[in-house]
Amino acid sequence: MHAYRSPRWLVGGNLQTIWPALFSRRFLGPRPVYARERWATPDGDFVDVDRQVCPAEPPAADAPLLVLFHGLEGSSRSHYAEAFAHFAHQRRWHYAVPHFRGCSGELNLAPRAYHSGDYEEVGWMLTRLRAAHRGPMFAVGVSLGGNALLRWAEEAGDSAAQTVHAVCSISSPIDLAAGGAAIDSGFNRQVYARMFLNTMKPKALRKLAQHPGLFDAERLRRARTLYEFDDVFTAPLHGFRGTDDYWTRASAKPHLARIRVPALVLNALNDPFVPAACLPKPGEVGEFVTLWQPPHGGHVGFPGGGWPGHVLTLPEQVLGWMQARL
Repeated sequence: MHAYRSPRWLVGGNLQTIWPALFSRRFLGPRPVYARERWATPDGDFVDVDRQVCPAEPPAADAPLLVLFHGLEGSSRSHYAEAFAHFAHQRRWHYAVPHFRGCSGELNLAPRAYHSGDYEEVGWMLTRLRAAHRGPMFAVGVSLGGNALLRWAEEAGDSAAQTVHAVCSISSPIDLAAGGAAIDSGFNRQVYARMFLNTMKPKALRKLAQHPGLFDAERLRRARTLYEFDDVFTAPLHGFRGTDDYWTRASAKPHLARIRVPALVLNALNDPFVPAACLPKPGEVGEFVTLWQPPHGGHVGFPGGGWPGHVLTLPEQVLGWMQARL
């Protein structure tokens, strides 16, 4: 991705973020097909995992398994998830998308949701997938999911390599305070923050109906920024003192040198969610971490080709990097 250049007709980080998500081609041929599994969690809740089904050309039992952790309010039908499904099928790899709680189309049961530093949940999912799979396993995390995946790799240390061959984070806000400030300001606040809050607030209020007294409903309704939403909902529900404590403790950037499994950290320098100034330099990461910081690409965009474009360059290059780790 170092040599990546966006199409001339798609200029700037915002267009390279919005257009690919809405209009660019995600796959060639039929749309990816999934089979859903529901897993019971240790705390009496559930998570839904979508596995790609390829009946005509199934992968070998011991072929690699690619696990994708989606971003904020994402799912197995997000543009990037379907693009990775396409290339996993092309390479005859198995492919699974575990959904964070509340993101599979059904409200979860427990008085919790998901967050950017949810490494314990990521670890539980990966351990279960590892136990059921015979071949190598790789994990990709997109945006929020990428930060959580890196936090897992950091906390797991040497033991991470017993679970996965390599990990990759894509467009992840590894400095959550910098990313939060960016998304809550100016154009971003009016477009992106509003878009996320339009789905997150109704979910939170449904959660309150499940568990009366869980948080202050009026404070949540007044929230106009992700900072305010996290302060009333995400942070206290997941054991943080408030947004500042959450964003500080959940950020992956300060701990990248602790990673002991090959890790690719990919961020476009014009990502409107993740300011270039907050990205790590080579001297700030350990020997296991590879930094790709192309000048263009937006937030999980990286479009290619002529109009209307496609989003296939990203998974092709990431899977190529992973294949080289085998």
